[in-house]
Amino acid sequence: MNWTEISINVKREDSETASAIANMVVPYGIYVEDYSDLETAALEIAHIDLIDEDLLKKDRSGVIIHIYIPAEENAEESISYLRERFSAVGIAAEVASVGVDDADWSENWKKHFKAFSIGNRLAVCPSWEKYDADNRVVLKIDPGAAFGTGSHATTSMCLELLDKYVAGGETILDIGCGSGILAISGVLLGAESAVGVDIDAQSVKVSKENAEINDISAKTEFICGDLTEKISGKFDIVCANIVADIIIKLTPDVEQFLKDDGIFMCSGIIDIRAAEVKNALLSNGYEIVEESVKDNWYAYAVRKVK
Repeated sequence: MNWTEISINVKREDSETASAIANMVVPYGIYVEDYSDLETAALEIAHIDLIDEDLLKKDRSGVIIHIYIPAEENAEESISYLRERFSAVGIAAEVASVGVDDADWSENWKKHFKAFSIGNRLAVCPSWEKYDADNRVVLKIDPGAAFGTGSHATTSMCLELLDKYVAGGETILDIGCGSGILAISGVLLGAESAVGVDIDAQSVKVSKENAEINDISAKTEFICGDLTEKISGKFDIVCANIVADIIIKLTPDVEQFLKDDGIFMCSGIIDIRAAEVKNALLSNGYEIVEESVKDNWYAYAVRKVK
């Protein structure tokens, strides 16, 4: 089998969190280069104190995390996912891959990203392709370097939940909007308006461009910055397709943005963290309306207990 190798350079103090995020992409294993305790490890493991000169020159302040994606899978989706998740938790990371040139990013997307149907009403289509709508609402999207094409399990579950709970006239808040796919899909499915917020300026730029592609700029707003500092008002639906740690941290604050009887949809939760997120939701006064599972990922739709 052929593989695409993705390497992630982070500071040593961020290695544990960064490794946990990397495991979300490939839960079957990662390889970490860490030379910070080279001399001690050489003595304990190999029982020698003679170390190759090239090893001694290795950077001791950082680590390199290696993950491997099967060649037939969309490595670019994983790369954008990693970059967005690292940004969300404030980790400075350099993400690179063997065989994927950032200069050819758009061509790589075109190779892997094809139109597909999701839920009962929605079709997701690359902006460069034509699609036979077949009575479905067609979302045109060009993800660029922002996470969110709908093909990743976390995003597809959110789209399915939006398809189910958007009946018409709702207001939507998308926390960590990425490519804008959730906010834009919500409007296309009948929501009155949607606001997306992301701490990554590139994601906000891509979201605005995708809203223009779908001719709904007037019904959407995308804001760069922290949620609690930039957003006000209450919404019928709040979406957060992020990571478990951020969802747990956000849970106490979401209520201030949610209308009475509103729905909070959260995803980006790997199976080993699902119980922890569920407990956080329940302990903050939410009831589980729906639980979705796909490819070791979980998504929840919850409502505040009256």
